[in-house]
Amino acid sequence: MPALDTPICDFGWKAPDFTLKDPQGRAVTLSETASGKKAVLIAFICNHCPYVKAIADRLADDARVLQEAGIAVIAVMSNDYRAYPADSPDNMTAFAKAHKFPFPYLIDEDQSVAKAYDAVCTPDFFGLNKDLELQYRGRLDDARMGDASNRTAELVNAMRQIAETGQGPTHQVPSMGCSIKWASA
Repeated sequence: MPALDTPICDFGWKAPDFTLKDPQGRAVTLSETASGKKAVLIAFICNHCPYVKAIADRLADDARVLQEAGIAVIAVMSNDYRAYPADSPDNMTAFAKAHKFPFPYLIDEDQSVAKAYDAVCTPDFFGLNKDLELQYRGRLDDARMGDASNRTAELVNAMRQIAETGQGPTHQVPSMGCSIKWASA
């Protein structure tokens, strides 16, 4: 699987609203989730990607930190799970449980949300301010797939800055991961 990097942050890009369901059929709407929050993180992830597997526990831990700071967190799985059964809804439930995700993990069944956001890989992070304007499109941390014992939590730091100022950091290192698995037309 070739690794892809996320594009440079398009500061101020207005995130479109969406409603997606989790594997149990519960609907989650971005605007409702964001209501009253200082910022929102949307993470495009999946179950089978080695990059996501490497960061899943750190992502869950960082999400708890962000949620305590008044920042909403949502994860979206946009891969074609019919072609990649490891990303099926049942496997999403098991993956979320294994990594103790404290956030909704949603299915982008028709891939419309990934397309609207121009998500390119897993993981692909979108850090939004309270007005749902893009302020961060970088990586989780500087550990990548390696030893995280001495990491710099770049995503947490960026999201805290966004929550406090409405603006993301000017220097951002792209996230790297596996391509979104698009359904064949």
